[in-house]
This record gives sequence, C-alpha cells and structure tokens, in this order.
Amino acid sequence: MVYPLVLTSCQVEKTVPGPGMGDFSYVGIDAILEQMRRKAMKQGFELNIMVVGQSGLGKSTLMNTLFKSKVSRKSVQATSQEKIPKTIHIKSVSHDIEEKGVRMKLTVIDTPGFGDQINNENCWQPIMKFINAQYEQYLQEEININRKKRIPDSRVHCCIYFIPPTGHCLRPLDVEFMRRLSKVVNIVPVIAKADTLTLEERDFFKQKIREELRANGIDVYPQKEFDEDAEDRMINDKIREMIPFAVVGSDQEYQVNGRRLLGRKTKWGTIEVENIAHCEFAYLRDLLIRTHMENIKDITSSIHYEVYRVRRLNENNTAVAHANGLPQHHMTSHEM
Repeated sequence: MVYPLVLTSCQVEKTVPGPGMGDFSYVGIDAILEQMRRKAMKQGFELNIMVVGQSGLGKSTLMNTLFKSKVSRKSVQATSQEKIPKTIHIKSVSHDIEEKGVRMKLTVIDTPGFGDQINNENCWQPIMKFINAQYEQYLQEEININRKKRIPDSRVHCCIYFIPPTGHCLRPLDVEFMRRLSKVVNIVPVIAKADTLTLEERDFFKQKIREELRANGIDVYPQKEFDEDAEDRMINDKIREMIPFAVVGSDQEYQVNGRRLLGRKTKWGTIEVENIAHCEFAYLRDLLIRTHMENIKDITSSIHYEVYRVRRLNENNTAVAHANGLPQHHMTSHEM
C-alpha cells in the first residue's frame, strides 16, 4: 500500500525570494546581459589596427596618443644610405592593455617604406598580400577538424590611412591605395598633422577629399551599405560628414589653465589634442574605441573575411572538380 506523503509545517522549506519573485511574468532574460559581460571580461578583447602613410606623418605618435601608452615605436634613424627602405617592411607589435578591469590585446601593424620611393607604383600590393595572409591563416584554423576553441584573430580590423596635409587634393597614390584596399579592410582616412593648415584650408581640403572619394567609388568606414537601421544611419551620417578626420598627435603633456593635457606647444599657444575646437582627434578616438570598435570587428568578420572565405572555398571546389574531370556546369550554384 502506498501512503500519501504528508508534510508538517516545520518540514516545508521556505523559498528565498529572488529577483522578480513578486512578479509572476518575470522570466529573467535581462540577466543575459550580465552573463555576456562576465564572459567578455574573462576573455578580454582584441583589436588589430594597421597604420599606413609615408614617413614623417606622425603615425607612431598618433597611435601612442590614442591609447595613452607607448604602443607604437618610432622608426630608428638609420645611416644616410639606409634611411629610405627599398621595400615595404610590415611590422606587427602586440600589447596587453588594461583599464578598469577590462583587458584588451592591441596589435599595431606598421608599414614603414610605404610611399617613400620615387616610383610608388604597386606599393599597395605587399599590404594587400599581408591582409589576405591573415584571412588565410584564420581560414585554415577554421576548417581544421580539431580546431581551437577560440581561434587567434590576427585579421586586420581597421586601417588608418594618413593623408599628407597638402591642402589641395588627394595624390594618385592615395586614390589607388584606398580604391583597392577598401574592398578588403575597413579604411579610416585621416589628415595628418592638421595643425599645419588653417581652419579654412582644413575645411576646403576635407570637402575636396570627400568629393574625390565619391568620384572614385571609394567606400571608407563607416560604409553606408552596412548601416543596420535608421538610427545607425543617422549616427553614421554624422561621422561620414566629418571624414577624413583632421588630427594632431602628441605624447607630450603641458600645463594649460591649471590642467595637464596632451598637446603641441607653439609660440602662439598650445594645440590641445583632445579639444575638438583645435582638431578632430577626439572624434577618431571615439569611433575606434568608444562607439564603433565592435562594429568594425563585425564588418571585418561578416563582410571582408566572408568575401575572402567564399572566394577561397570556390577556388578549392573548382580545383577539385577539375581534378575529378567534372565539367564546370556540373557544379552547384552555391559552389559557383
């Protein structure tokens, strides 16, 4: 015989009220955000930035200013015979940065030698080859049978392209580089050493560059076609109106009105790097770090890398089909 289980009042456990216990409609979906935050804090973040431009435009200084630490080394002065490299030497340096408990692995890829030759024809090719090599490395890791739980990401997320402050127009080298590389990486153009231009010259130069980018079909970041909704479009339209950013870099601190700040001291006064009335460095920093960093990485992964991955897999399928003696039309539309 089965006897019914009867609990006395002293045997009944009291339930400790939890979040939303008083609300029977509460599920707890909002706790996902905290789970994601904890996971992200454990894993840390990665950002790979490439800087491209001819020597003397302040690439290393700007990167040090962006992250307020020595993340990029200035080129060491060589002998007179070796001052201009004969080819582009791509250098990659990684740093672990931590701020308020948030860890980030920052990799700065420098391209000394770019644009420094008398004949700069095809000087974009080594950079294109390097970017594609990182995609290939990631692809090979991805298609391994026993692949790593977290694939190391060396893909170039963003390329900051330094435009000389001529005040006139883009050089053929600038147009050719951005036209070709904008198809494989997120390009953010900046006017280097913008304090050499007056405000009127700066505005004219920025407008001229935007016109030339449109005329040559160059789509720099943030790309209009990747805006996800009306809110994104409104935010990104404001950024697109400011491109290229007129920036000034400095790792020197000065005392101005009782405040210590980064700037460049001249006999007319101090140019404050983070003062938007002086230059647009703050807008560039916000774009790369504070507002769009994850979006830049998402576009790298879901657009640029995906285009490369599809092309490579199609090449492999075509090679296999030819090796097996199959005619081209036997391949499926997806394989094509």
